[in-house]
Amino acid sequence: MSPVSVVAAAHDWQRLDRRMLLVHPIRELVRFLPALVAIAVAGTASGGAPWQALGVVVPVALGVLRYLTTRYRIAAGRIELRRGLLSRRVTSTPLDRVRTVDLTSSVVQRVLGLTTLRIGTGLAANDEGDALDLDGLPVDRARALRADLLHAAPVASEDGWAGDVPAAPHDAVPLVAFDPRWLRFAPFTGTGLIVVAAVVGGASQLLESFDVWDDVRSDDLPVPSGLGIALGVVAGVVVLVALSVLGYLVTNGGFRLTREAGAWHVRRGLLTTRETSIDEERLAGVAIGEPLALRLTGGRHLQAIVTGVNRSQSGSSTLVPPSDADVAPAAARAILGQRGPDGPVDAPLTGHGPAATRRRWTRALLPAVVLLLLAVAAVATGAPWWLLVPCVVILAASAALAADRAAGLGHALVDGHLVARSGSLARRREMLDVDHVIGWTLRDTWFQRRAGLIALAATTAGGRGSVGLLDVPEADAVRLADEALPGLVSQFATVPRHGLNTL
Repeated sequence: MSPVSVVAAAHDWQRLDRRMLLVHPIRELVRFLPALVAIAVAGTASGGAPWQALGVVVPVALGVLRYLTTRYRIAAGRIELRRGLLSRRVTSTPLDRVRTVDLTSSVVQRVLGLTTLRIGTGLAANDEGDALDLDGLPVDRARALRADLLHAAPVASEDGWAGDVPAAPHDAVPLVAFDPRWLRFAPFTGTGLIVVAAVVGGASQLLESFDVWDDVRSDDLPVPSGLGIALGVVAGVVVLVALSVLGYLVTNGGFRLTREAGAWHVRRGLLTTRETSIDEERLAGVAIGEPLALRLTGGRHLQAIVTGVNRSQSGSSTLVPPSDADVAPAAARAILGQRGPDGPVDAPLTGHGPAATRRRWTRALLPAVVLLLLAVAAVATGAPWWLLVPCVVILAASAALAADRAAGLGHALVDGHLVARSGSLARRREMLDVDHVIGWTLRDTWFQRRAGLIALAATTAGGRGSVGLLDVPEADAVRLADEALPGLVSQFATVPRHGLNTL
């Protein structure tokens, strides 16, 4: 079915695929599982079988009702989704506001040949109920609708499991593809930590629900030896690393980044597959992430700055997951069309001067020095000397952090892109096309004014809403903003002999 016929067929209100009558009840049963277990236990104790049956009927009925009360249509240049019976909710957005289209298929949906089409727009969703998700479309229909929404040609099918959602045709050569060697970065990513925390928290709640801790008395526990403690720590670390690697593999397994018909396509996921398509016209820039843990282990990741996609939709902007240090920059060069070695990805950056460096050192060392002086005073009044050890360690770590943050500051204007780099624990090199800059924000505190510095932010409709430059000399900030968008800032500024005066 062509994109035009898809839109024409969706002109009137219509339901999602009827196979969702199998998916929705299963989801409701899983959601009500704790209550069903409680009803089953209570029913067994009282001999009340009808209550157990009622506990199953209610979730199934809710699932069926969810399907019957959900409809969508595409008419008058808008896509609309209507849900609910007693409390009806209608979500609507213009077609020209579509920024990204995600196709996500759970295991059950993949078996049934279905997928969920999520539309990313410039409209902020207050909660999940405001998201525009067509949960339950045939895969071919979802691909064709996605192609129409992004003004691109339909993505051809590939032979495989019924329900796979390929990011590009079978013969398309991916710019980046999953490499098993990337798994070594799993323990140093946010995904790995989230998976570990979820598993540990879930296991703890499960043990508490069965009163396992109440049955164990401290008198019954053997006193571990030093070797036992060491082996326990090692075993715990091995388990946590294994869980983080498993989480990374489930999230990013099968990753592919390809370009087809004016859009970038990202496909990832081992069990639940997710495909994101980003229209090139909506791509405002890219950001290379270099968190400290990844930087120390030789890794980076890449995200897209997409107009209309905010930080709560970060999954829709991931272009390259944590990988080898040369993968993300290579992908960024291809996406930005960089030809030579002096483009936005590799160009040397202009530092922010000694005043900005002093602020990095002052803000990092001052709390550590105060803590050390308090410890020295405590030791002088009779406290144990070893209180100084952690304070000295904190002071050394703060100094290393200050040096790294100072070295990370920099900016440039290269090939029509504003390049900004900052941070240490979460360092980012952001490259924003100046054509997507819709304004400038200049702010300074009392301390910054005394140092002759200012915080400059290029406002955009994508990503985090702006690309910020920390502690830039005032004259340099105005000059940079005026070179990027001539005449926009300079008309409001007066620069006396010592720098910027008013804006």
